[in-house]
Amino acid sequence: MSLKLYNTMGHKMEEFKPITEGYCGFYGCGPTVYNYAHIGNLRAYVFLDVLDKTLSVLGYKVKHVMNITDVGHLTGDGDDGEDKMKKSAAERHQSVLEVAKFYTDAFIKDIDALNIRHPDVICKATEHIDDMIALIQKLEENGHTYMAGGNLYYDISTYPDYGKLANLNLDELKAGAGKRKVVVVDDNKRNPGDFVLWFTKSKFEDQAMTWDSPWGRGYPGWHIECSAMSMKYLGKHFDIHTGGIDHVPVHHTNEIAQSEGSFDEAERAKGPWVNYWLHNEFLILEGGKMSKSSGNFITLQTELPPEKGYCLTSKGYEPLDYRFFLLGGHYRKPLTFSLNGMDSAKASRAALNGRIAKLIDKANSSENLGLTLANFEKMLADNPYEGENYAKFKEGLEADLATPVALACVQKESNGKGDVKAGDALSAIYKMDKVLSLSLIENGIKVLELQKKEADSMADAHAGDPEAAEIDALVAERTAAKKAKDFAKADEIRNALTARGITIIDTPAGPTWKRN
Repeated sequence: MSLKLYNTMGHKMEEFKPITEGYCGFYGCGPTVYNYAHIGNLRAYVFLDVLDKTLSVLGYKVKHVMNITDVGHLTGDGDDGEDKMKKSAAERHQSVLEVAKFYTDAFIKDIDALNIRHPDVICKATEHIDDMIALIQKLEENGHTYMAGGNLYYDISTYPDYGKLANLNLDELKAGAGKRKVVVVDDNKRNPGDFVLWFTKSKFEDQAMTWDSPWGRGYPGWHIECSAMSMKYLGKHFDIHTGGIDHVPVHHTNEIAQSEGSFDEAERAKGPWVNYWLHNEFLILEGGKMSKSSGNFITLQTELPPEKGYCLTSKGYEPLDYRFFLLGGHYRKPLTFSLNGMDSAKASRAALNGRIAKLIDKANSSENLGLTLANFEKMLADNPYEGENYAKFKEGLEADLATPVALACVQKESNGKGDVKAGDALSAIYKMDKVLSLSLIENGIKVLELQKKEADSMADAHAGDPEAAEIDALVAERTAAKKAKDFAKADEIRNALTARGITIIDTPAGPTWKRN
């Protein structure tokens, strides 16, 4: 089976055929660093991570590029609203660059906690202004721009294929209608859908970040940065561009127009700027839209004032519980977030880690594997075993990154049923976790170590208990009854011990007990 992806350009599943055999260049829209990333934002980066690691597992050499928008960005995609960076700087009483660095660091901390691999290139908009200016000059040479009211605009009527990604009708857009809402913010636009490539002092006179340009001192429009930086690091033609579904009608539509509008005849003949467009759906809150002002803003691990929202870690969840939750849904399907859903994800992940701990104990005791936190990677990577579940795991990922299928395969492998040796099952799980990135083996080893410490502690406590021998015999009798499938007798013994204030605890080393 080969990798198939749903291409928003054309709205259909397509077999992935890279421009260069064995290599994939892809660009993912990164964060605008004026605030903390909320959990809805982070869904996009887990999706990017799954794509990146799936490509690697399938044998592709990957170059993953992501931008950091640290230039002033308006609150509306259609050149309207206030400047997010400037607003945040005023609230925090810091410079815009200090704000950008603070929230960039917070974003990196979040993706690290979610086991997201860093892109090969993380590029900041403020460090690529010259690239943006050069691209705008090319658009000017090709006749796609006009100056009006001090700002340089892209004229969408000069690009006949405008709107092809979102199935927009160019004639309707010229008239201000169509499938997207276009806000006309000034009378300088020839068409309501035209967008600014370069703002000058004529807009936001006190703009904090400005640069010299052929059109006057000012700053770039939002859309131009992604075109300039992606082409700088991936070339004029590359394989995959990703982003949230909300980027389709405006941001990505404008990116295509300005990127392909910069092409000369030879470059146009080579094909489109991007071959595959992948978009993740929204995370939906039961309580409505996520908003900092509504008190419904949820972060991964950053504490917030109660009136603003909360973070998942303050509710008792680990970051990987949230990753597990996201993997349970397909990236192209809206996913409803709730604390009940997180409780289920947390319990399921804990149960999975517990089953893997049992496999590790079995492999170490019966197969003398000797897995530890220090050596498991080398020992499991050297094992060539993959098995049926791993084959189905890859098939799931090859079918448009079906993470629910992939997650089900690792769950099935962890059950340890059939004639598969524990060490082989762990090797398959280790390989699957290369994409799932739930730290499965590490956590399994930690669970096992903790359980053994607890068992040793209870054994020490038993040594001074005058009824220890009697209780040990009853626990052994219950174990024998369970093996004989005499569950009535097993329950009777357990209930009798419970009545005496004794709890039976199952561990990888066998059942033990403690006094309540």
